[in-house]
Amino acid sequence: MSEVDRLKELRRMDMETPAAHAARVFATRAAAAGLADVAYTTVDSPFGPLLVAATKRGLVRLAYPNEDPERALQELASSVSPRILEAPGRLDELRRELEDYFEGRRQRFEVPVDLALTRGFTRKVLQVTVRIPFGSVSTYRDVATRAGSPRASRAAGNALGSNPIPIVVPCHRVVHTGGGLGGYTGGVQRKEFLLKLEGALA
Repeated sequence: MSEVDRLKELRRMDMETPAAHAARVFATRAAAAGLADVAYTTVDSPFGPLLVAATKRGLVRLAYPNEDPERALQELASSVSPRILEAPGRLDELRRELEDYFEGRRQRFEVPVDLALTRGFTRKVLQVTVRIPFGSVSTYRDVATRAGSPRASRAAGNALGSNPIPIVVPCHRVVHTGGGLGGYTGGVQRKEFLLKLEGALA
């Protein structure tokens, strides 16, 4: 942990109520003891607070502020594991990487991803998408082709629309063949913001 991060953590702890401190300590100990299969928290972003959740394998969910956090957690409970715990400490590295990304200091996420919420062609599309470089774009057709189904552009679009880990799995980097931005789970304005942040859009 850097000196800046350590100071931020100390400042946050100073502002905690005793109850919040006790809850944080409990969550940390429970996570360390392996009592939670899924850890979650919220992290700040230019879009507002993002719900993020991770398994031992990696980041499994990132939800924009317009998504219902309770529904996202219920989806994780039914599809991944009911042993879910709010444990911010387990997501500190992701928080730092997102902060660096939004401030223009990071071009590649290092945190592993867990595509447990996806299956079949959707998973293949997202595995292709995660390899699109920072500052670049690909088309729905190209993504479909690299996922093994050249004629499945529409299905690729649907797969990207259901991406459970936007930003980190950069579905915003996929656009129409003719140059249009196409749709985006977080809304076209967010897609445009991210592409401009990465220099892929003037």
